[in-house]
Amino acid sequence: MPAPEMDPGMSKTLHNGLQILELLVDHPQGLSLTEIAEGIGVHRTVAHRLVRTLEAHRLCRRDRFKRISLGTGLVLLAEPVEQDLRTLARPVMEELTDATQTTAHLVVRENETQVRSLMTVEPRRSRVHLAFRPGRLDPIDRGSAGLAMLAALPPQPGERAEVTLARKRGFAVSYGEIVPSVIGISSAVPGARTLTSIGLSSFDSPDEEKLGGLVVDAARRLGSLLG
Repeated sequence: MPAPEMDPGMSKTLHNGLQILELLVDHPQGLSLTEIAEGIGVHRTVAHRLVRTLEAHRLCRRDRFKRISLGTGLVLLAEPVEQDLRTLARPVMEELTDATQTTAHLVVRENETQVRSLMTVEPRRSRVHLAFRPGRLDPIDRGSAGLAMLAALPPQPGERAEVTLARKRGFAVSYGEIVPSVIGISSAVPGARTLTSIGLSSFDSPDEEKLGGLVVDAARRLGSLLG
């Protein structure tokens, strides 16, 4: 999409900030601060202030290599962005809940240390089930959703044994790490632009291999839809 031309009635600062977001759309792997400054034609100091402001609003984020990419805060502002992922995920999650009679959850990485619950689907015929409010933030290194995302990344020194095991199995399992007595089983969605996981939450002690296989299959189907 061509960038709109500036006119006297427009804010140059806001224009530049929106240009950064548009630039990052075309570079999902992220850009350095220098590349952003050159991409929108401003001094590096100006680009730094703009990026810091966008980071504060969670519209972009910086990884440990200082590369900047789009942040998941965008889905809170632009319903269609969130709706695309949720629309594709809902039938997959409904099939998963029907097959297991447990609550399914869709989670995205918020930043280097946190994940955000984007959507939950509750089983339609279960007498008792869990309910979670979308939007909550949790540590990425606690709970099956975050552990599954970490397992989708290259191995890191000192990583939890649960992450290493999840990388081998294709799914992560956690016991009471986010909510006491709640068991989570999650798998990373392949091909998602932002690290995303789909999973199940249950009160009952599950057959890990059986439910893990169903979750992995659901993650692969969602990944194929996103592709």
